[in-house]
Amino acid sequence: MTFRKVADKIREALEQMIVTGELSNGERLDEVALSENFGCSRTPLREAFHMLSASGLIELVPHRGAFVRHPGLTEMVEMFEVMAELEAFCGSLAARRVSARDLAALSETVIACETAVAENDHDRYYLENERFHHLVYDASGNGFLADQAKRLHARLKPFRRLQLRVRGRLDQSLAEHRAILAALEHGASEDAADALRSHVAVQGGKFNDLMASYKGSHLCTGT
Repeated sequence: MTFRKVADKIREALEQMIVTGELSNGERLDEVALSENFGCSRTPLREAFHMLSASGLIELVPHRGAFVRHPGLTEMVEMFEVMAELEAFCGSLAARRVSARDLAALSETVIACETAVAENDHDRYYLENERFHHLVYDASGNGFLADQAKRLHARLKPFRRLQLRVRGRLDQSLAEHRAILAALEHGASEDAADALRSHVAVQGGKFNDLMASYKGSHLCTGT
C-alpha cells in the first residue's frame, strides 16, 4: 500500500472517530499510541493530521501536538449555507457552459452512483458523489469559483459523508443527482442552481438527521 493510501485510511478512521464523538473535543492525539494502533510509522500519521487540520477537525499546536476540534453547531450550519450557494452558482454557470464531454463524464458518475446504491456501498457512492460535484465545479468555467467550492467541499467532507449514512439518503441523493444532470443537459440555469442548492443545504429533516448522527457534547454547549 502506498504512503498516500495509508495516510488516507488513517484520516478516514480518525475522521469517523471525531465526527461520531468517539474522540472528545480538545483531546490530544497520542502519536505513539495511534501509530501502534494503526500499525504504521509516524510519517503517514502526521500526514493524516495535516489533512484533518485542513478540514478543521484537528488543531495543530506547535511544540504541543494535535488536538481534536469539533466544529460547533453554528459554524457547521454557516458552512453548509455558503456551500449551498457556491454549488448553486456553479450549477447556474455550468448549465450555460457545460460541454458534451462534461455531460458524458457526469452521466458516468450517475451510473456509477446507481450501481453503488444497488449494492448499498456507501464508500463507493461517496467517491462517485464527490467526483460528480467536482465535475460540476469545473464545468462552471470559472477557475476561482471552482477552487473555492473544492476547498469548502473538502472542509465539509466528513459531514457530507456522515449524511449519506442516514437511512434512505443514498436513494434521495441519487434522485437529486439525476435532477441536476437533467437541468444541465437542458441548459436550465435556474433549475440547476435550485437543484444544487436544495441538494446541499441542510434544512428540515436533513438537518435533524445530520445533527442526530453528529454526536458529542459540543452540540450541547455550542462550542
